[in-house]
Amino acid sequence: MQKTPWGSLLTERRLYVIVLLGFASGLPLALTASLLEARFATADMSLTTIGWVGLVGLPYVFKFLWAPLLDRYTLPWLGRRRGWILLTQIILCILIVSLGWWEVKAHPLLIAGLTLILAFFSATQDIAIDAYRTNILTVHELGLGASLASGSYRVGMLVSGAFGFILADHLGWRDTYFFIAGCMLIGIIGTLWAKNPPHEIENAPQSLKDSIVLPFRTFFNREGALALLLVLIFYKFGDAFALKLSTTFLLRGVGASMSEVGTINKLFGFASVLLGMFVAGFFMLRIRIFTALWVFGILQAVTNLLFVVLAIVGYNLPLMTGTIVAENFTSGMGSAALGAFLMSLCDRRYTAFQFALFSSLIAIPREVLSPITGYVAHYYDWPIFFTVSFVISLPVLFLIWYLKDTILAVDAKNSN
Repeated sequence: MQKTPWGSLLTERRLYVIVLLGFASGLPLALTASLLEARFATADMSLTTIGWVGLVGLPYVFKFLWAPLLDRYTLPWLGRRRGWILLTQIILCILIVSLGWWEVKAHPLLIAGLTLILAFFSATQDIAIDAYRTNILTVHELGLGASLASGSYRVGMLVSGAFGFILADHLGWRDTYFFIAGCMLIGIIGTLWAKNPPHEIENAPQSLKDSIVLPFRTFFNREGALALLLVLIFYKFGDAFALKLSTTFLLRGVGASMSEVGTINKLFGFASVLLGMFVAGFFMLRIRIFTALWVFGILQAVTNLLFVVLAIVGYNLPLMTGTIVAENFTSGMGSAALGAFLMSLCDRRYTAFQFALFSSLIAIPREVLSPITGYVAHYYDWPIFFTVSFVISLPVLFLIWYLKDTILAVDAKNSN
């Protein structure tokens, strides 16, 4: 497998483009979730209304339904991938500015409707950016590319989320939305600075039917296709199980204060995830995806046991800090490995549809875990809860080892 010296990566324009586009991809998310919820809450809207408004984020779940359109059709500017990215970014800027003009109390349905449309175009931007990133990276750059994209995506979420709350508190909602719309210009600059992937037009499906049928056919014709999907779906299962109630555990189980949870779990945890992603990305320039999945998967499973220790010991600030940092660091490493693995499974002709579909499958366990975690935490104590999170991490590790040759074959095929 051809290697690229670490130093030469500093001159690779496409990696900087990935950072800019990742930021633009994460930026609108809080506008359809926490920031929208806060806007309705501060306008004294009813809890039932706020609950229904939460459904505006559904386009992120179902984005695979229209992803084939982005594989099939090429807009008359900037190429097959960049054309769609630029179009969605311009529309997002207009929508965000529009949302800033209207007051929630006077126009709640209009705000909800515009945010639903914003979520649709934000999800479409994600489809196009994910496809573009998969098309421009070489196989040994997938890990670094995944970590850069995920890290910058989280920074975008932080700007519109946490920073958005601060701005809204001091400047009001209108100026906050105008500021976020201005930040979208970073993504537009990235799109205009980017270069088109080679042969992207020639590789496009010849019909809409082909853009739907052929991605399924090409994937399931490979050896062990179903087992590979199970790895995608369950790789983060144990990690997600542990994190689902981590805040509740720190507050009720350990007895930490809100300030300590905010500082350690959110601030240190966020920094640790980013660091873990970047460290994993650079390691993956030198190791294969199979090795990354296996080693990082073991690490993210083992760190769940630190929560068991913390639950037994009780309140201990150094132990709590170390546990949160270690868990988030290894979680970031696992996310980088999973992102690289996902991209390696995509056929470069159908990356929009396959990436959107695979990422939706990955989200399924995370979305259905809430009632399960609540049940386990209610009927058993916290040490058992986190022991369960470790145990359910093991089956996918055995599956990865069993599929070693298959995963290595995928890696080798992408290298050619």
